Amino acid sequence: MVLDTVNLPPDARDHVQVVWNEHLVAEVRHSTHIWFREDCGLEVDWTSAALVDKAIERTLAVRARTNGVIAGLRVVEVVVDEFQENLVWSSVIDDGDCVEAGTVIGYLSGSVRSILQTERVILNVLGRLSGVATTTRHLVEAIQETPCRMYDTRKTVPGWRLLDKYAVNCGGGFNHRIGLYDAILIKDNHLAALQENGLSPADAVHRSREFIFKTFPTSRANQMVVEIEVDSLNQLADVLPSKPDIVLLDNMSVEELRQAVALRRSNAPDVILEASGGIMLENISEVAKSGVDRISTGAPMHTSSWLDIGLDWNAVSIP
Repeated sequence: MVLDTVNLPPDARDHVQVVWNEHLVAEVRHSTHIWFREDCGLEVDWTSAALVDKAIERTLAVRARTNGVIAGLRVVEVVVDEFQENLVWSSVIDDGDCVEAGTVIGYLSGSVRSILQTERVILNVLGRLSGVATTTRHLVEAIQETPCRMYDTRKTVPGWRLLDKYAVNCGGGFNHRIGLYDAILIKDNHLAALQENGLSPADAVHRSREFIFKTFPTSRANQMVVEIEVDSLNQLADVLPSKPDIVLLDNMSVEELRQAVALRRSNAPDVILEASGGIMLENISEVAKSGVDRISTGAPMHTSSWLDIGLDWNAVSIP
């Protein structure tokens, strides 16, 4: 993983960004075995075995059938390598590129039996991840005239979290925390539990900061984000003096967000404000114009349509 602090103040903390690296390659290799077992069990593609001569080889093109942003090409490289049947995958473009309908995005060469056995796994990966990347790009473009940044959430397909977050990154968005282990995020239920003992949101921030510096080496503690969720301006006013890194403004109206920005400006200008809750393409622009620094939304994961990508039978020659 690589920490991306682009466009942030030098002393600001932010979440780890999911980029293509050996850790993600290992995750894909592990998942590939599950994907193939799901499709073939512990056997093979019996339809292709019955109908297609094992010696027949072809080079087939994978095309985008609709406009969008492509993500998952590097995943396909690993899938084909893990299949270990002398297949060759050649990408024509890069993850994150925009394409028009009809664009060839890559070529798959080798035994036709092997191509047909891997086809659905490959198209599922590309369709899902490209859909997430495309929705992300639409959201990012909707706020591009503001300094606000769009972040994802943990509302991901189980087992696909790193891939979903990688697709958000390909679409131009930013990644929120990966899991419960890489940041402190104090949510409403944490606060409810603390309130029973008479502790305030500000107390929660102080206690969290003390905990991470007692628990982790200084280098890791300095990178650990402390974020707290509030759902009212009164809670925000209470928590700002404790100087969390980020305050998540949950389900606030645009007018409340504007007031929150003014309150932050007067009391703790270094604290980052993040809007979240019910944010979709239809309203993200107005939310960004309120002056918040960032917006987190699960929309790329749970509202995206898969990008239509297909494998064309006509044999081709790679340019």
